[in-house]
Amino acid sequence: MPGLDPHLREWDDEDPDPDDESLPPYWFPGEAMPGDARRMGLTHHTVEGALLDFGGRLDSTKPVHRWTAWFLLVVFGLPVVFAVMRLFYYL
Repeated sequence: MPGLDPHLREWDDEDPDPDDESLPPYWFPGEAMPGDARRMGLTHHTVEGALLDFGGRLDSTKPVHRWTAWFLLVVFGLPVVFAVMRLFYYL
């Protein structure tokens, strides 16, 4: 054995194997949930967790996903804008 093969690399035990049969597929609910949300106890069964899971699955390289993100921003942002406008109107 004259030396190590340059094509071999150390295997990282922390990196999960995508072909591992014991892991759930990435399209299962809750797989795109941020780690902080999981530590707080949110799952895809709660309203907040479902929104985080949905938002985590959006891919900015796809135009439809980008439009969806902007639409969600408008839907969740407009009530805040209207509330601030109402405050200034009644002052």
